[in-house]
Amino acid sequence: MDMANETILLVDDEEEIIAFIQDALELEGYRVLTAGNGRDALIQSQQQPSLIILDVMMPEMNGIEVCEQLRETTQCPIVFLSACQSEVDRIRGLAAGGDDYLLKPFSLAELKARIHAHLRREQRIHMQKEQSVLRFPSLTIDCKGHTVNCNGHNIALTNKEYRIVELLAMHQGQVFSREQIYEKLWGFDAEGDDSTITEHIKKIRAKLAAHAQDRTYIQTVWGIGYKWDSK
Repeated sequence: MDMANETILLVDDEEEIIAFIQDALELEGYRVLTAGNGRDALIQSQQQPSLIILDVMMPEMNGIEVCEQLRETTQCPIVFLSACQSEVDRIRGLAAGGDDYLLKPFSLAELKARIHAHLRREQRIHMQKEQSVLRFPSLTIDCKGHTVNCNGHNIALTNKEYRIVELLAMHQGQVFSREQIYEKLWGFDAEGDDSTITEHIKKIRAKLAAHAQDRTYIQTVWGIGYKWDSK
């Protein structure tokens, strides 16, 4: 992976942590943008970073609020850094649109490994988009033709059902809440209830199960939402 092409936005209100992580990442070849508060983070995000490292506990605008606003305009991986260790805090971070949650104090080696893993996954997604076909065990998705084939059978999905499948499959392993899926498909100003996502996913699962009984593809992450897992 060529780190020179990857930009990381680092957001934390502690200057010492900013300096510590920035130096380490720049030595790895990353370009690092920094922000000391949530509002500056939203401004810096306009430079389209490849990944965002986001502190949770910040004055005025906390990391959860920042993440929710970032998700209106960016799809890049967001890794939370937080001293908040409860399960509820981790669930809140993931439900807000975070992809990962690392506790303070943290291992720099682990942080770098997670960054590398997320960026590697994003590269695979971009390559799949360019190829226009997503391939999984027993299942292929033609992004140009908007079709899904499972074990040789074309699956008759509605437009909304197909878009849910494509969204989750494009971000394999990333958890999306019902609210996030609803907003991406219907828009923020749409009138309706995000509970409709549950019904759509039930129908998708039933259609896929008819031809691939041994695989679920769309997994429920209890208390958070759904993710694509073809294993």
